[in-house]
Amino acid sequence: MAELKTVGVIGAGQMGNGIAHVAALAGYDVIMTDISDDALAKGVTTIEGNMHRQVLRHMITDEAMKTGLKRIRTSSSIKALEETDLVIEAATEKREIKEQIFRSICEIVPAHTYLATNTSSISVTRLASVTDRPDKFIGMHFMNPVPLMKLMEVIRGLATSQDTYETAITFAERLDKTTTNAEDYPAFIVNRILVPMINEAVYTLYEGVGTVESIDTAMRLGANHPMGPLTLADFIGLDTCLSIMQVLHDGLADTKYRPCPLLVKYVEAGWVGKKVGKGFYDYSGEFPVPTR
Repeated sequence: MAELKTVGVIGAGQMGNGIAHVAALAGYDVIMTDISDDALAKGVTTIEGNMHRQVLRHMITDEAMKTGLKRIRTSSSIKALEETDLVIEAATEKREIKEQIFRSICEIVPAHTYLATNTSSISVTRLASVTDRPDKFIGMHFMNPVPLMKLMEVIRGLATSQDTYETAITFAERLDKTTTNAEDYPAFIVNRILVPMINEAVYTLYEGVGTVESIDTAMRLGANHPMGPLTLADFIGLDTCLSIMQVLHDGLADTKYRPCPLLVKYVEAGWVGKKVGKGFYDYSGEFPVPTR
């Protein structure tokens, strides 16, 4: 089992910067890449802010924050990943985009480099098949927000080697994550259960059974959920929820996974959640206000 020293992260969004954050605190040198310089700058700012909050809550020391931030480098060129031991892709949840990223990576990184995807629903075996090293390919599905959530789903593709699996488990342990093994089927474990529940909440809204606020209140107080399903959808991103439902519907051919038309409509409108300031709630004011 190879020792990992330098970790590459592709994507500086909420998942990518979170993975870079925890990897740097765990002592890895991190190279975070994105096609957008603005996204990289925003990602670094987010990491700094989140680490600062951890310091205030006595979760990490000020010295750990300073050292961790120094371990993170950024680049808008994928060529910056040529000296990495592990590359984790955390790009948008679109199969074609992920496949193109992995094809590009394989032209740059050395033969010993392991490849991982943070996909929340797409077949790990299928993504691995476009690479030159399917045996060194694995799914590492982190939960959002990465610095706070303890779980990492580990998904082996059909060709994933035992060495790659053990390397992933050791990496997760160093990040202080608890792992759960999931088979390579659409949406794995967490999202196979969670996102259809969110989709059903959207159907409940669509059919007029309840309002945004009443649905969220019902599930918070009636099922003891920490946040309502429509609030959670906004945090995940409605576009991501829709992508996962489409993967489930296409992969399992069961009508119970049909995306709610209202979810589709919100995504078409660009109202995809908190990251853009509007989803099932409008976040432009002091307090979130339901948009329906």
